[in-house]
Amino acid sequence: MMNVFRVRALVVRQSALSTRGIVRLQPMSSIAQEQPALSSTSPPPPPIPKPTAETLKQTPVDNVETQLGAKQILSAAVAAKAPRYDWTREEIAAIYHQPLMELSFQAATVHRRFQSPSQVQLCTLMNIKTGGCSEDCSYCAQSTRYQKGTNLPAKRVESVESVLAAARIAKDNGSTRFCMGAAWRDMRGRKTSLRNIKEMISGVRAMGMEVCVTLGMIDENQAKELKEAGLTAYNHNVDTSREFYPSIISTRTYDERLATLGHVRDAGISVCSGGILGLGESDADRVGLLHTVATLPSHPESFPVNALVPIKGTPLGDRKPVEFTKMLRTIAAARIIMPETIIRIAAGRKTMPEEQQALCFLAGANAIFTGEKMLTTECNGWDEDAAMFQRWGLTGMKSFQKTSSGLGAVDLSGE
Repeated sequence: MMNVFRVRALVVRQSALSTRGIVRLQPMSSIAQEQPALSSTSPPPPPIPKPTAETLKQTPVDNVETQLGAKQILSAAVAAKAPRYDWTREEIAAIYHQPLMELSFQAATVHRRFQSPSQVQLCTLMNIKTGGCSEDCSYCAQSTRYQKGTNLPAKRVESVESVLAAARIAKDNGSTRFCMGAAWRDMRGRKTSLRNIKEMISGVRAMGMEVCVTLGMIDENQAKELKEAGLTAYNHNVDTSREFYPSIISTRTYDERLATLGHVRDAGISVCSGGILGLGESDADRVGLLHTVATLPSHPESFPVNALVPIKGTPLGDRKPVEFTKMLRTIAAARIIMPETIIRIAAGRKTMPEEQQALCFLAGANAIFTGEKMLTTECNGWDEDAAMFQRWGLTGMKSFQKTSSGLGAVDLSGE
């Protein structure tokens, strides 16, 4: 009888405490009596489900199981000792959507394993043929379709002498890579221009500089000719994801861009291919961009990350600048999934405060464009960048070599 009264009293007291918002834990002995014992044959807990593109897109941080799966993917990527080429979109999305501070820190860890963190390459880009392009890229002032709005006149190809003079100035100011861009859809019927460009390439190489060109689409034979002239790299950006691409360009397909990259790669020329942020794309499109380049037969030697510079008169002339966090997130994710690639801060750096640039360097960016102009837009100057390097303890990367704290020097000369 005494035990019954004690139990009843405990229940009445517990009820009274609960009504006052006070919760008292039951003694472990009573809990043990109420709960059935676990069988030794009880099945193990189910594994953490692998994140899918849909769950990552909808709940990148709110779903606990998705978070845990994403962390596992990130941990495996950061621990890798060599690049891999079979990334899925789900894996890249899991990395891309990590909390930004954690993502940047882990990218910095990878950067220090595969690259020399204090070295940043200075590159100079010269527009050797301005305007008159038949393409309809919505962001570009050099399209003939937008010429009335941009007031950018078409010009002939620069002379070999003027280009080599510009290359010497760039070298004297510390640039180790000289890039030349021509506003063309492709190189068909441009035999004279191709001959002059090959002479430019040979002249720049004779100065001991890396040389890159972007001339639109090229075929297999043209790629071989450029290789024979001494071309280091060929730039042909994929711009964005395959899905978003048709809303930006209609005169050249995504597959045509990939075909040009294939011709370049087959000729033994280094591939330089990146994208533009701020076109109106979503996070999923930035993941798609990264997936495209990270699953090529070999990673691009160079991955330029451009922030759209809106140009009045073009269809995207009124776009708001892309958020810096999107830029940093893309750079950090790119560093993790393509650890041996040179990541270049390209267009749009002029509007980035120095502290933002430093964050990009910490997260894995290790090349910038510097000089007087970047095609048709303003560019940070050599003196400005030299002062920034001094303040942050950065040094210029030498031509034809990228050095790694863990992997030694990698020869990029192709010789």
